[in-house]
Amino acid sequence: MAVEANPASADEVVRAPDMPHRKSADAPGIESVGEGGKPTDPHGARHGFGALTLGAIGVVFGDIGTSPLYAMREALSHARTTNNIEISVLGVVSLVLWALTLIVTVKYVIFLMRADNRGEGGTLALMALAQSALGRRSMAIFFLGVVGASLFYGDGMITPAISVMGAVEGMRAAPGISHSLSHYVLPISAVILIVLFLAQSRGTQKIATLFGPIMLAWFATLAALGVFHLKDDWSILRAFNPYYGVRFLLENGFVGFVILGSVFLAVTGAEALYADMGHFGKGPIRTAWLLIAFPSLALNYLGQGAMVLDHPAAAADPFYRMVPSAVYWPVLIMATAAAVIASQAVITGAFSMTQQAVQLGLVPRIEIKRTSETQAGQIFVPTVNRALMIGVIILLVVFQSSTKLASAYGIAVTGSMFVDSLLAYVVLRKAFKWSLVQTLALVIPLGCLDLVFISSNLLKIPDGAWLPLVFGLTLVLVMWTWTRGVQILTEKARRDSVSLLELTEILKARAPHRVPGAAIFLTSEPDTAPVALMHNLKHNKVLHEKNVILTVRTTDTPRVDDADRLLIEPINDDFKKVTISYGFMESPNLPKALALCRKQGLKFDIMATSFFLGRRSVVPSAHSGMPLWQDKLFIYLMKNAANPTEFFKIPPGRVVELGAQVTV
Repeated sequence: MAVEANPASADEVVRAPDMPHRKSADAPGIESVGEGGKPTDPHGARHGFGALTLGAIGVVFGDIGTSPLYAMREALSHARTTNNIEISVLGVVSLVLWALTLIVTVKYVIFLMRADNRGEGGTLALMALAQSALGRRSMAIFFLGVVGASLFYGDGMITPAISVMGAVEGMRAAPGISHSLSHYVLPISAVILIVLFLAQSRGTQKIATLFGPIMLAWFATLAALGVFHLKDDWSILRAFNPYYGVRFLLENGFVGFVILGSVFLAVTGAEALYADMGHFGKGPIRTAWLLIAFPSLALNYLGQGAMVLDHPAAAADPFYRMVPSAVYWPVLIMATAAAVIASQAVITGAFSMTQQAVQLGLVPRIEIKRTSETQAGQIFVPTVNRALMIGVIILLVVFQSSTKLASAYGIAVTGSMFVDSLLAYVVLRKAFKWSLVQTLALVIPLGCLDLVFISSNLLKIPDGAWLPLVFGLTLVLVMWTWTRGVQILTEKARRDSVSLLELTEILKARAPHRVPGAAIFLTSEPDTAPVALMHNLKHNKVLHEKNVILTVRTTDTPRVDDADRLLIEPINDDFKKVTISYGFMESPNLPKALALCRKQGLKFDIMATSFFLGRRSVVPSAHSGMPLWQDKLFIYLMKNAANPTEFFKIPPGRVVELGAQVTV
């Protein structure tokens, strides 16, 4: 089923049809990665399995790979209030290990990665897959997708701040550094992040080639430090037994429940496994997690626990306390590099999410720049980049330490994970045809686990967790206002318009003056006469020799093959309807798509063709549609949407805009 793509302030609104989109040969949910893990898509075919696995290590696991810097410290800071330090340490390490096992390995690696949308993952891809599985638009599924996407941005703002600051804070315990220099942690973190955001406009293709080797070295360092400290107290291996985690929670009641919020810090970044699936394929990501990332993280957490059992004072900062003085600075530099990589992965993830949101019609058109001629995923979104940079710097100034940032961290991620579980229920039932018993047997335990962590993280609201929630709710409001406003305008256009077939009969009876050349009228309603066409006939009293009624649609699949890109429907000698389909991971390029028309017999010179856009001037109305304040918000969003000429890559000199005033 096609889903509503992004409309503009013009009549060239991109439309969501009410019926399922014509299916291609591949059905949604079919694996895009072969049994051996080899991607079957063109991108994956160009790279070896080893290269994809190394790339996955560098991009997918940056966030979760830097969690050892602060996760154990935060969990143990609460555990110190308990009476038995041995049971506390064993309990915390056991909870961390089993959180990694159940949430990351079982939920995402084993199950959710099977629910792919033509190889793509992530909340919006899952939402589109769920809509397709139902065969109709569901407001509940749409709302879940909006909430999940909004929470993702909240997470994306906190991750760079806590990752980089958590790494740079190692300076405070570095040998040879005076206490006064530790005051530079905040400005150094700010400078690193500002440089990182400013570098986004240049693209990350060259830098990304270093991510894999650096993160591989980082995971090797985590594993080596963990193994080095296991000898401090071998009894820490008892943490593999979930009995100690359960016993710790039962014995400590509310304190144990509070600690779960800190334990969850160890699995933040798990959603990246799913969201980045389309870039690397399932096989490489699963291999990287099971053979490298998971063992390294487990060994490091065990090593931190063993060291704290032997030296309880080390609980104040277990990661940096486990680093020998001889290699402290190299590890500190490597930790900072890993934190930068984690931040980069989140930033580029926000860019990709924005592209999907624009194509799915959740937000207005936003300027999206491509930074690579060969890599489709290399994009830069200036508006999002500026917003994230400002938000991250504000977080650094307000919270000033990774410990305080940890209080705001987690709630957005847990909410996003719970949304994934709910959407997965629809996909398993409708797309995979699982029985109700099978589906509930999987979704209920995972959903309950999500709810436990959500409840624990809700306790952090007074300490800062309110921030990502407010940010997420603001984005939900923006997305809902935009989609509702577009719906109102579309309904008004339908009521006030003339059907295209009716117009052709009128033109036969009263033929207007003909002018040479071709005219393309962009519209969201291919069966009705576009506003720009009606205004051209009314005011200019002319009709071109060739007229194309053009509709751009976004499908519920990530990409569309060129063979399925165009659908041409002749109406009569004067008019043809052309539908151009794009996947939600693609950026529209109308001249390039229209060049394909030659293969289907529709020939015209793009530089001798006029594109007519009907620009609406919207005024608020307190008596219809949305509340007045929401009308004004919608109008503000429309005014700040990217120019349709630039968005659709239309030659600027070939565009004619004809306006009309409407109320919303």
